[in-house]
Amino acid sequence: QVQLVESGGGSVTAGGSLRLSCAASGYTVSRYCMGWFRQAPGKERERVARINSGGSAYYADSVKGRFTISKDNAKNTLYLQMNSLKPEDAAMYYCAASRSVYCSGYERFDYWGQGTQVTVSS
Repeated sequence: QVQLVESGGGSVTAGGSLRLSCAASGYTVSRYCMGWFRQAPGKERERVARINSGGSAYYADSVKGRFTISKDNAKNTLYLQMNSLKPEDAAMYYCAASRSVYCSGYERFDYWGQGTQVTVSS
């Protein structure tokens, strides 16, 4: 059974930083494409960042240059380092896992965490 548990959310002022973590069990983070998504109230879910089995990363234009996705294979954990946070980054952030080796943009994310809340005040 695959479980993804996010942590690291919180409340920061604009310009601050947070690092989100996603600990996986029943799933090997090194083998597949994983991603971070976010959803703010009243808005559609947005794909924030993805990383494939080889470590290649892909970002939404809205976070490029500010967020970094990474993984620690030894800890079987996915991370999202968020710097220079803006009020528009405030959302519930979700970790998601696929069974695709590569992040083609068409991969299906079958497994989701419960989410961690990020609040950014101006």
